[in-house]
Amino acid sequence: MFVSFFPQPKLFFTSAALWSLAAILFWFFGGEQLGAVFGLPPAAAGAPPIIGIAVLWSKPFLWFYVYFVACVAVFYAFWSWYAPHPWQNWSILMTAVILFFIYFNVQISVAVNNWYGPFFDYVQGLMSGTGKSTDSEFYIGLADFSWLALVGMNVQVINAFIVSHWIFRWRTAMNDYFMANWGRLRHIEGASQRIQEDTMRFSQIMEDLGSTFVQSIMTLIAFLPVLIQLQAHITELPIVGAVPQPLVIAALGWCLFGTISVMVAGLKLPGLQFRNQRVEAAYRKELVYGEDHPDRAQPATTTQLFANVRRNYFKLYFHYIYFNVVRYTYLQADNIFSLLILGPSLVAHKITFGALNQISNAFGKVTNSLQFLLNSWSTIVELQSVHKRLRAFEATLLGEQLPVIDQHYLEREQAGMRPEDQPAS
Repeated sequence: MFVSFFPQPKLFFTSAALWSLAAILFWFFGGEQLGAVFGLPPAAAGAPPIIGIAVLWSKPFLWFYVYFVACVAVFYAFWSWYAPHPWQNWSILMTAVILFFIYFNVQISVAVNNWYGPFFDYVQGLMSGTGKSTDSEFYIGLADFSWLALVGMNVQVINAFIVSHWIFRWRTAMNDYFMANWGRLRHIEGASQRIQEDTMRFSQIMEDLGSTFVQSIMTLIAFLPVLIQLQAHITELPIVGAVPQPLVIAALGWCLFGTISVMVAGLKLPGLQFRNQRVEAAYRKELVYGEDHPDRAQPATTTQLFANVRRNYFKLYFHYIYFNVVRYTYLQADNIFSLLILGPSLVAHKITFGALNQISNAFGKVTNSLQFLLNSWSTIVELQSVHKRLRAFEATLLGEQLPVIDQHYLEREQAGMRPEDQPAS
């Protein structure tokens, strides 16, 4: 799954993580100020944020673009020299482009959040009659948001297009890798399904899940400092009282509670999905045999195979009942959690309408990024089931020892045993 697209995957991902961490740490401990040498200094301490689209080509942003390109170029040059790979342009360079576009859109979200404060304070003044304005001033304020939204929308469309092509290249690499070794794989039951369907499903899930995960991490990095700045308006939390960093503590505690609750409720789902894939594959294969051989796909056999499918699905539906109760209860409570946190400050008239919108938006961005596992658990479960199937499949090529359960499954498939012939687990 990975060796076909990435050079030496274990070392590659380890080095990518360490290089990214080093680049981030250097940026915060001197790299940002280094831009002043090239005439692109950071924003002055205490300076108000630039409101509107102009922030995207301000000097601090231009220096970050240069810094990002330099870091990617060094990483790409090293791997091109150390372990050349036929897919390195896509697995390294295009990955960097995708990461940059995701970061760019996150920064647009931060710029929109900065726009919320002054604009809604201005609206509050108009509503209360304490502020004076003209129609043109109002529409100019809306135009600041419109430009940000327009750029963000178009960048997101371009990024989605690139991600789709990037994922299909990964699927192509997997397909080429497996087909080059077809002679060693064709005897495994469901080999054609693994190469055609499972690689397709794996790539599609990774497209959705991977983009969401990266965006969650970048959103968290971008909005935590914003939340820390905005919590100057908040002095205490309900019930808990005065605590340091109240909004950050509230966001972390709330998301940790929700994630643990959903993970505990969904512990059995990956194994059930994996078993579903096995019985579905057995039923489909018997039907395929029946297309060419009149003695196959007889009513007694297909009835038994479909009964296995039915039994597994009904069991899965049952376990999803309590999982969905936990998940949807938490998500509904999440809709009003920020207002519960801000309640004492609102009652005490400590925050304005603009600050309320900024805090609510930033708090929602942080909690949504921390709730990645909760929001994506069903997709993660499906990915785990596909990964297990492909992992057992490619173990034949790599000569690796699988965990006991997967090894027994692979041995039964290689022997061509059907589900009704397999011993009960």
